Amino acid sequence: MIKGLKITNYALIEHLDVSFLDGMTCITGETGAGKSILMGGLSLVLGKRAELNVLKDGTKKCIVEASFLIDKYDLRHFFDEESLDHASETIIRREILPSGKSRAFINDTPVTLDKISRLSETLIDVHSQHDNQSLFKSEYQFLVLDALAGNEHLLRQFQDKLKAYNYVKEEHQRLLDLNQKASSDRDYNLYLLEELEAANLKVGMQVPLEEMISQLSNVEDLQSYLSQSIQIIEEERMGVLTQLYSLKSILNQAAEKSKQFETFKKRTTSLSIDLKDIVNDLQAKLELLEINPKQLEESEEQLKLLYALYTKHKVDDVVDLIEIKNSIDLKLQETENLEENIKKLLDKLNKYLTELNAIAIKLHNNRQKAIPRLCSEMEQLVARMGMQNAKFKIELIESEKLLHNGKERLEFLFSANLGSEYNPLKKVASGGEMSRIMLSIKTILSRFKKLPTIVFDEIDTGVSGQVSNEIGNIMSDMAKYMQVFTITHLPQVAAKGKQHFRVYKEVNGSRYTNKIKRFKSSRKGRGIGTNVGRRGND
Repeated sequence: MIKGLKITNYALIEHLDVSFLDGMTCITGETGAGKSILMGGLSLVLGKRAELNVLKDGTKKCIVEASFLIDKYDLRHFFDEESLDHASETIIRREILPSGKSRAFINDTPVTLDKISRLSETLIDVHSQHDNQSLFKSEYQFLVLDALAGNEHLLRQFQDKLKAYNYVKEEHQRLLDLNQKASSDRDYNLYLLEELEAANLKVGMQVPLEEMISQLSNVEDLQSYLSQSIQIIEEERMGVLTQLYSLKSILNQAAEKSKQFETFKKRTTSLSIDLKDIVNDLQAKLELLEINPKQLEESEEQLKLLYALYTKHKVDDVVDLIEIKNSIDLKLQETENLEENIKKLLDKLNKYLTELNAIAIKLHNNRQKAIPRLCSEMEQLVARMGMQNAKFKIELIESEKLLHNGKERLEFLFSANLGSEYNPLKKVASGGEMSRIMLSIKTILSRFKKLPTIVFDEIDTGVSGQVSNEIGNIMSDMAKYMQVFTITHLPQVAAKGKQHFRVYKEVNGSRYTNKIKRFKSSRKGRGIGTNVGRRGND
């Protein structure tokens, strides 16, 4: 419920501070007295856009602040999703700066107008004689019917299961699409995998392969080089070993004459040993070298394939090719079980569909039972408001599709006079009739659901006498379950209020002063009177 409203520098208001009670609050006043002040200010905290001309004093900012008690509205999820502080008494504030910039706050946290609108629509519902569009919406009509039918638990079951069904349906379609694509891609991917596996890919294989090809391509030259090297070392007369033996003999003689040449003797001995090892190794290499055209051809083909794979897959390293091979292999493994997974999902879809159809039948049966009661209660309520011959008819039309609230559409029909045909409500009901029908529907709904605070803005225009008295009684009945505001000209309605404000104006020289004042009452509650200065007519 709305606990209080503060307005500063709005239109012709300098400052206003009003507190409200639960139950029914009436706001009265002569035409032009300024009853629209509260509504205009309240519209800002409902998220309506504001013009710069709303500033009474163009050098100061306009502030409109409304406080709401929200414990009875399940709104914690909204505050959590929007990262807002949740408080039992929540304050929505709008500020319009002289620059024209608008700012909005929820519990002192800056927010967008969209967030304010989404929160406020759960807290307050402003209804005028020309504001009946929600009554034409199937979703709202189902809301009323299901409230009487006691379908809340079934609807929650249906919607949870429908959400799961739609998720599985999307996954099933995804796998179908994947399977169709996989069928065309499978052969190609298999070819790519076989091609990559044939390359016998190993990390670091390229350099040894290139070295092998270079060696096999130059066997004869390498044999010649090794033979010449061995001959230079071992040639009998002038070979390196022969010369080294001669050098060793001379240094032995020198070492015998002087110990300082002993080191040269040892080093020469070491050289001769190393040189013999070199000859042995060269001989071993020479024996291994042989012309092998087949191995050369195989190595060249393998390297050629490797280079071709680099080009084909637009990479330049064996590691990248191995990753591509593993990726293709994984894709093929994933598609191997697609048919089985598709069948499993189809079975799950059929199971969900059976369960949804069963719940839809229960919803339908409960609605069929509730329709006579809803029509009867509405007819009784509108009859009290002067529509004695009005009749309602609700038809449930089966749908082949799963809808968010079952498998049927709803047709809301109305007959205003005896003997007249039933027609869709929006085509035959007048504005005054629609207001009274909406009042009756919300009266019924208020007994079953926690509704936002409702503001009836002169919906009783054009009625009088006993009808106006009954409208007041019906609003008073609603106020037992929720907070109700009514802006009215009728004393019969105003007399029903738990709290009553009167808006009026006084002439003060060349200026008009609008005032809003709470009538004193024996009822429990407290109101705040305030003066609002203005110039000209309201």
